[in-house]
Amino acid sequence: MTRVLAVRLDSDGDVLLTGPALRALAATADGLDLLASPAGAQAARLLPGVDDVLVFDPPWSGYRPPAVDPAAVQELVAALAARRYDRAVVFTSFHQSPLPAALVLRLAGVPFVAGTSVDYPGSLLDVRHRRPDGLHEVEAALDLAAAAGGRLADDDPGHLAVRRPLPDLRDALPADAHARVGGGYVVVHPGASVPARAPSPEHARAIVAALADAGRTVLVTGGPGERELAGRVAAGLPGVVDVAGRTTLPGLAAVLADADAVVVGNTGPAHLAAAVGAPVVSLFSPVVPADRWSPWAVPSVVLGDQEAPCAGSRARECPVAGHPCLSSVTPAQVVAAVDALTVASAPAVEHVVGTPADVPAAPEEVVA
Repeated sequence: MTRVLAVRLDSDGDVLLTGPALRALAATADGLDLLASPAGAQAARLLPGVDDVLVFDPPWSGYRPPAVDPAAVQELVAALAARRYDRAVVFTSFHQSPLPAALVLRLAGVPFVAGTSVDYPGSLLDVRHRRPDGLHEVEAALDLAAAAGGRLADDDPGHLAVRRPLPDLRDALPADAHARVGGGYVVVHPGASVPARAPSPEHARAIVAALADAGRTVLVTGGPGERELAGRVAAGLPGVVDVAGRTTLPGLAAVLADADAVVVGNTGPAHLAAAVGAPVVSLFSPVVPADRWSPWAVPSVVLGDQEAPCAGSRARECPVAGHPCLSSVTPAQVVAAVDALTVASAPAVEHVVGTPADVPAAPEEVVA
């Protein structure tokens, strides 16, 4: 019996992007657990193929990492040792190191550890994977899983996915919100875990207003900490329903799954939308590359100046006055992108990347 532990100590979006790779590991093991951070545990529990989720807040990762706590590390080592894993695979983004987690796994007695590393790993890794150039984060994770012995089932297309069934929309939405949702709606998620990746509240409000003026019912979503933001974006606009902080993550997945389209920055709900098959208009700040982090395997339009001065900076706060990479996207262009994704032939729109002027008036396959 082969027991495998996967490690992904990042936020919900990163965990969702690792989903296909986890299924590849699960398909070749008798059991698969996932070690996640508190920021990614909710998404981890939604992933098919994952038997159990362990949670640890690592001092070497995260937006606001905790101080090193020797007792917490020792407790983690003991918990992992008790489970007697045969293999472990550490998934990281391209700018992260797997070696701190690999050291913990070695201390726990895991005999086989794989990870992607540009640094010399000493005896910490049995498989020192090298990430090929030009891969999306989903592809990079699948490449590591393959190097560690994983393989997707023959009938698995490698798309993002969540456990089914999802909650019924009547249960996912508060009663007052559900009563205002008719035959179709667009979701606008104005926040992001990293401020540089979100439109300004004023810009988001203008986008929501333009969609409502175009005859769309708009649901504004957000986490519990984004209720004030959503209120600023939605307040007083006819045809706009604010449900921020009023859904669970599975409930949000259900809301996204039923949406005609989802307008969102480069943040976790963009990947949750892709995991439920929703078309995505991605307001993408190029602080990280769109070719690595854009919505995966769903009809999508990626808007934003990908050549802006902040490109590739990984900045958390916008370093350029006026946030031009996103403020250059007009509300009318977002409306046009939503229209392009919601016409009858929308499945033909696989991936559109470019500046606002590149958005097609009708669906077609474009990579700009």
